[in-house]
Amino acid sequence: MKALFLSLLLVATPAAALNEGLQCVPYARALSGVSIYGDAHTWWGQAEGKYARGNEPEIGAVLAFPPHGNMRLGHVAAVRRIVDDRTIIISHANWSTIGGVRGHIEEDVRAVDVSEANDWSRVRVWYTPNEALGSTEWPVHGFIYPKKRRSEAEARKAVAMLLKDRTIPDLPSAAPVRMAEAAMPPIKPATSTAKAKAGFGLSGDLLKDIDRKAAKEMKTVPAPAKPVRLASVEKLIAKLPKS
Repeated sequence: MKALFLSLLLVATPAAALNEGLQCVPYARALSGVSIYGDAHTWWGQAEGKYARGNEPEIGAVLAFPPHGNMRLGHVAAVRRIVDDRTIIISHANWSTIGGVRGHIEEDVRAVDVSEANDWSRVRVWYTPNEALGSTEWPVHGFIYPKKRRSEAEARKAVAMLLKDRTIPDLPSAAPVRMAEAAMPPIKPATSTAKAKAGFGLSGDLLKDIDRKAAKEMKTVPAPAKPVRLASVEKLIAKLPKS
């Protein structure tokens, strides 16, 4: 059941970062079926003679990065879709630092070829904390092609099996609200100018004129007849002639 839950969770979370504490290698291996072990920077060399390699993206292939800058062990990612001749959608692990934590799974994010020859020798990769492509141009070895492309169901099952015995750490919490911001009183919305013009006001003179007219009308209304008390009616009845 746990494996099924994780599989459904991954399917339902496109372009999301799930904190699984994973390295890139086991995740790329699970998605692609390329059975290579060891650090990511060794994959390109290990693939020689075992898997076809090239510089054209294919769905299910592994995008292999050599060490560069602070990325001392290289990197591998699985190609999920091809958008155009310069853009692919990849899924990978342990790329972005989110909330100060590494080891996240990032599903369905962009990688863009920025090489002059359009040969996928240099790419820029989506960086989740910035919600944009990263500014670094990463050198790339190329693509490692699996002997048989895994179906979506096979890939998801392999990922679920990879995660089934792992303790999943909590996602980083949202940034706390600063006290200075929390103490600020709510801003009242400004009154609409159009709405103010649509209404009207009564001047003091007009109100006095209305009061005068009302008082005059009250004086012209005849006073109501006095009610006849019950005792007076009885006296009148007593004076009537008896038959």
